[in-house]
Amino acid sequence: MFDLRPSAPEDADRIMDIWRKAVDDTHAFLTPDDRAAIERELAAFFPQVELILAIDPSKRPVGFMYLHDGHMEALFVDPDHHGKGVGRKLVQNALALHPALTTDVNEQNVQAVGFYERIGFKRMGRSERDGQGRPYPLLHLRFQPGG
Repeated sequence: MFDLRPSAPEDADRIMDIWRKAVDDTHAFLTPDDRAAIERELAAFFPQVELILAIDPSKRPVGFMYLHDGHMEALFVDPDHHGKGVGRKLVQNALALHPALTTDVNEQNVQAVGFYERIGFKRMGRSERDGQGRPYPLLHLRFQPGG
């Protein structure tokens, strides 16, 4: 199984490695320039915030999420661990803290859209552009228990 813990400065390289692998696996719609720009932005941002890490039995991070004011801003799982309950465990932790959890997901990331809908998130809206104004539509989701 997987345990959870807060991130620490020494996790920065592994966090970015997880992000790169996950994006390469699920975000083929990004242009190379946009992917590089997003990577630079996140490499500067992630060390400034506390992330929640999912760690395997050897204590190696295999996924992470970032929560801010009841909104899950980021959830990434190493593709080698997709389908093993890592994402679900991270989301369950977030829901324990924020039962009305919201998140946004790239509409073109059909794997992630399906994951969120299977575990109880419902579509509440849509934006034509992502939070940085790039042309990647976002679906706005809210967790709705039993719904």
